[in-house]
Amino acid sequence: MALNPNCTLIGVIGGKGGVGKSVFAANFAVALMNELRTQVLLIDGDSKTIGDQNFLLGQKPNKTLKEITTMATGLAATPLNQLVNMHPSGLGYLGAVRGPEEKLDVNPEALMRQIEFFSRQFKFIVVDLGNDIGPLQNAFLLEATACFIVTTPEVLVVAQTQRLVNDLLSATFPRDMFQLVINKVSPSGISPQDISNSLRLPPMGLIPHDEVMTLGSIQKQTPFVISQPKSPLTNAYYEVVRRITGGPLQRLKSLAKPKPAAVAADTGGSGASGGLSASSMQGLDPQVQMRLRVHAELLRLPELSRMMKDYTQDESKQNEIKDRVKREITQIVDKESPDMARDKRQILIEDVLKESLGLGPLEDLLADKDISEIMINGYRKIFIEKGGKLTWAKEMQFTSNDHLRRIIERIVTPLGRQINNASPMVDARLKDGSRVNAIIEPCSIDGPAVTIRKFKKGGVSPDRYVEYGSMTKSMIEFLRISVENGMNVVISGGTGSGKTTLLNMLSSFIPTSDRIVTVEDAAELQLQQDHVVRLETRPTSMEGSHAISIRDLIKNALRMRPDRIVVGECRDGAALDMLQAMNTGHDGSMTTTHANNAKECISRLETLCMMAGMDLPARAIREQIASAVHIIVQVSRLSDGSRKIMSITEVDGIQGDAVTLAPIFVFKETGYDAKKKILGQFQPTGYIPKLIQKLAAKNVIVPKELFLADAQKPATPTTSPSPTAQTPVKKIG
Repeated sequence: MALNPNCTLIGVIGGKGGVGKSVFAANFAVALMNELRTQVLLIDGDSKTIGDQNFLLGQKPNKTLKEITTMATGLAATPLNQLVNMHPSGLGYLGAVRGPEEKLDVNPEALMRQIEFFSRQFKFIVVDLGNDIGPLQNAFLLEATACFIVTTPEVLVVAQTQRLVNDLLSATFPRDMFQLVINKVSPSGISPQDISNSLRLPPMGLIPHDEVMTLGSIQKQTPFVISQPKSPLTNAYYEVVRRITGGPLQRLKSLAKPKPAAVAADTGGSGASGGLSASSMQGLDPQVQMRLRVHAELLRLPELSRMMKDYTQDESKQNEIKDRVKREITQIVDKESPDMARDKRQILIEDVLKESLGLGPLEDLLADKDISEIMINGYRKIFIEKGGKLTWAKEMQFTSNDHLRRIIERIVTPLGRQINNASPMVDARLKDGSRVNAIIEPCSIDGPAVTIRKFKKGGVSPDRYVEYGSMTKSMIEFLRISVENGMNVVISGGTGSGKTTLLNMLSSFIPTSDRIVTVEDAAELQLQQDHVVRLETRPTSMEGSHAISIRDLIKNALRMRPDRIVVGECRDGAALDMLQAMNTGHDGSMTTTHANNAKECISRLETLCMMAGMDLPARAIREQIASAVHIIVQVSRLSDGSRKIMSITEVDGIQGDAVTLAPIFVFKETGYDAKKKILGQFQPTGYIPKLIQKLAAKNVIVPKELFLADAQKPATPTTSPSPTAQTPVKKIG
C-alpha cells in the first residue's frame, strides 16, 4: 500500500556498525522538525536493534512495531498519543523493541499497511534502517523518497559502504536516491572528496567529529540538536536539512523504484542440478556442469540421506561411509564421462565427495593455515583474508545457493542450532573452534552469506605477538604479572581487530590452580588449564522460546564457585553482571567489548550497563566500572592489515563524575614504508601504575624498568628488541 503522497519518507542506513547512523537519524529528525516547523515521525527500523533509539531519546515505546502490526482494532480508533511516543521536543517516535530481550520480527507487508495510517498524520517519516537490507528495510526503501548513507572517513568503513551501495544498486534502486553523509569528519581521516570519488556519490553533508558532545548526549538521552542548539555539530545537521529540502526531495519524488520482486529463478531450487535450468547450465564451465550432474545422480541414491546422517553422528563409521560414497561417485563419473582425463576425473571425484560429506570448497580453505578469515557472498563469490589482505578466490565456488545452504545446515545441525526461513541467521562453530556466522534468504538477498573466522590451534603465543610487532616484551611482562595476580582486564577493539585471540593469549597467564568459568555466544576460547568450565548461549527454539543468554550464563556462573569468569564479549546488559562479578571477589576476570579507544570503552560499558534495565544513576555505574576494571587493553587492526596493541591503560579511579584513565603504554605511528606498511614505536608513557602498590601488598614486585624507555633502563644484558618495539628516551617525573 502506497504512502500518502503528502508525506515524505527518508531512510537512514549505514554500511557498517559504529558509523553513527542511529545518532544521525535521531538528530536529523529533530532538526528537520525544527527547521520546517512540521510534524516528523522517527521510526526505529533496524532489524538488529536492541532499542538504540529508545536510549538516544530517553523513551519507552508506547507500542512496538510488532504490536502496531498485529493490532486487531484499526489504528484510527486509538488516540495517536497511545500509539506514538511524543518526545518533549514534539518529535513523534515509533520504537522497534522495548529492549535487548526483544527482537524485531514483523511481516513487512502488514507493517507497511499500518505505516500508511501514520503517513496521513505526519509530513515526514525518518526511518533508522540499520546496516543490513532485509525484507523490512527493502519495504521501507520502496516507499522512500531519499535515503541517507552514513559513512566515516576510515578505510574499512568506506569499503563496507561501497559494498552496501553495490547491493542497493543490484536491487535496482536508482543511485540518485542515495545521499551521502560523512560523519566524524576530522583532518586525520580520509578526505571527503576521496570518499565521494570512491563511492561515486556527492556528499550531502559533512558532520564534524565531536566525541565529547555525542557521548554526552547519549548519556543524557537527549539529542544534541536540542541540548546544544548553537554548536558547530548541530549547525551541520541543519545544513543537511536545508540542502535536502531545498529542491532535491521534490526532484527525487519522481524517481522510479524497483517493483517488489517475485520469486527469482535462482540456483536455490530443488531441481536435479540444484535448481539450474538447462539454459543456465549451458553457460557454466564444463567441469562444473559435470559436477552438478554427478551430484544430482548421487542424490538419487535411496541410502544417501541415511549415510550422510550417520556420517555426521557416528565418527567410528566415517571412514566406512566415506569409502562407500566415494565408490558410488566413481561409478557415476565413469558412467557419465568414460573418456575423462585421469587427473580431471580424480579432481571431480574429490570435489563431489567434499560436497556430499564435507564442506565443499571450504575444505581446502580451512586446511590452509595462512588463511585467517573466509567470507562467502552467495555461491559464486568466496573471499579470503591472508596476511591481513582480502582477495577474491575466483577459482573456487559452490555449485549453487542450494548447495551452499546444505553446507550451512551441515555445520549448524550437529550443534543443535537451526537455520531456516523463520530463523535466517545463526552463529555456530566448527570442530576446530573456528567461528561461523551465516545468514540466508530472504534476509540475504543474493544468496546465503557466510563468514568464518579461523583460529589457529593453541592460539597465538606471547612470543608471536612480539615477532609480529604487535607489542613489546615489556608490555607482555606487565600483562602477565597483572593477570597472574588477579587484575581485572577488559580488551577493547573493533570488529576483526583480534580481541578474542588476545583474550586467549592472556588467559594462558591464569594460574592452573584457579577454577575458570568461560561464557560465550559461540565457544571459541581455547584455555589450556585443566580446571575450566565452558558455557555457551543457546538461541531460541523453533517455538520461539527457551533461549539462554550471556546474562543467564553469568548469573549461573556465579553459583559455580569460580575463581575467575572469562566472558567472550559483553554487548548488552550482561556488562553490568560482569562488573558486579568483578566487584564481588572474582578477581582476575576478563572480557572484551567493541570500542575505538580506552575512553570510548568506558562509555561503551556505561551504555551497556544502562541496557540492563536497572535504572541505576550514571554516577553509580561509573563507580562500578572504576572499582571493577583495572586495565583496558586497546587492540586495533590498522589500514595495512596488521594488528597492534594501541595502548595499555590503567583505570585510575573516579574524579567528580568522570572515570579517570592513565595510559601506561601507547603505540605511536610515524609513517609508512615503501610497501605502505605502517611504521611506529611502542612507547611507555612514563606513568607508574598505581596497581603496583596493590601488588606490593601481596609481596609481588613489579620491576619499574618495564615502564622506562630502552635508553633509560639499567645496562644489563638483554636481547635486542624488535625494530617495531624501540622506544625513545622518556623521563619519569
